[in-house]
Amino acid sequence: MLLVGTVVVDSSTVIHDGAVVVEGSTIESVGERADIIERYPDHERAEYDVLLPGLVGGHIHSVQSLGRGIADDTELLDWLFDYILPMEASLSADEMELAAKLGYLELIESGTTTCIDHLSVAHADRAFEAAGELGIRGVLGKVLMDKNAPDELLEDTDTGINETERLIRAYHDSFDGRLRYAVTPRFAVSCTEDCLRSARAIADKYDGVRIHTHASENRDEIAKVKESTGKRNIHWLDEVGLTGEDVVLAHCVWTDESEREVLAETGTNVTYCPSSNMKLASGIAPILDYLDRGINVALGNDGPPCNNTLDPFTEMRQASLLQKVEHLDPTATPASAIFDMATINGAAAAGIDRVGALREGWRADIIGLRTDITRATPLHDVLSHLVFAARGDDVQFTMVDGRVLMENGTVTCVDADAIREETTEISSNLDIKQSVTY
Repeated sequence: MLLVGTVVVDSSTVIHDGAVVVEGSTIESVGERADIIERYPDHERAEYDVLLPGLVGGHIHSVQSLGRGIADDTELLDWLFDYILPMEASLSADEMELAAKLGYLELIESGTTTCIDHLSVAHADRAFEAAGELGIRGVLGKVLMDKNAPDELLEDTDTGINETERLIRAYHDSFDGRLRYAVTPRFAVSCTEDCLRSARAIADKYDGVRIHTHASENRDEIAKVKESTGKRNIHWLDEVGLTGEDVVLAHCVWTDESEREVLAETGTNVTYCPSSNMKLASGIAPILDYLDRGINVALGNDGPPCNNTLDPFTEMRQASLLQKVEHLDPTATPASAIFDMATINGAAAAGIDRVGALREGWRADIIGLRTDITRATPLHDVLSHLVFAARGDDVQFTMVDGRVLMENGTVTCVDADAIREETTEISSNLDIKQSVTY
């Protein structure tokens, strides 16, 4: 397949009249349109205004998609324990699969081709199957919770770890390598020391398996961790083995100097979720400081109930503007830095190579956008447009591993209308309010 348009190779290279050739699951060639067409005259051709690498959602909750809008105007722990955990606990296997499909459908429609997905305690296999069916690339994991959880989500440590190992054997490096596994403790508040240490042990047992959890999102959360462990959150996670180059920590809003040193020294990945942190009034993550220390920072939407959208372009805009106003510095987090977070940095956090740029020999994860709209006129700077003005609705083409998932604005990998209709039908029956003591 030969794709033509303005090609954003990465944050520093744009070919204004370019083309990309895809052979199988790989990018065969990238270059000037005239040269590529001359070299590949017989290839099927498709044209989009802007072509760029598929974006990477560095922290999402696909299975929370059924709860979009149910818990507005609440702070983190009330949001989680009064609304989200009861909702997750109420979902049947079929509903969990539908929730995952709805989440992945939104990602495909809005340009995210890879996600690091924090599932739920039960029915994780149904989410893996949904991801495999739709064709998304992802690092997924069943949630571990062995304290402070609804009865339906509470597991003893061994049961949770044994189920994790079963899922690793079944789904790690599955669906032609598109799906991988991350051991996924919910967070320190809902996991015993034994659970957290076991999470590290099971991740170490299998090559390429990562660890994905939440950390230091909210000051009340940090206080609870310190009360139970005597340590601040990052120091506690470091003690039990949940730091390192294979670890993705979502949020990290409230960290002190010593914790930031640990993150940098261990090479731990941080995912910045600005819209969620704003909506839950959790705070503003110290992203500039993390970047200055060489900490890899990815970008994530978090879940629909605390963001209301999985649109990665909205998240890029918020990510930059929030840092600019926090530091009163218009040069903070320029478009190039934010684009890196949403592409190459996210791929590094996921532990996936050859993703996050359009380069020869790299995986063919590509999206195409339209710019024949007033919001894109005039178009002086493509990267600026992508970060500050584009929206998920502008995406017209999505390809993962060389497979076309959406073409000319129409999803081709699944019946999108059927998913939306079924979601609307069942959503009115969800158990969305049942307070949990924590």
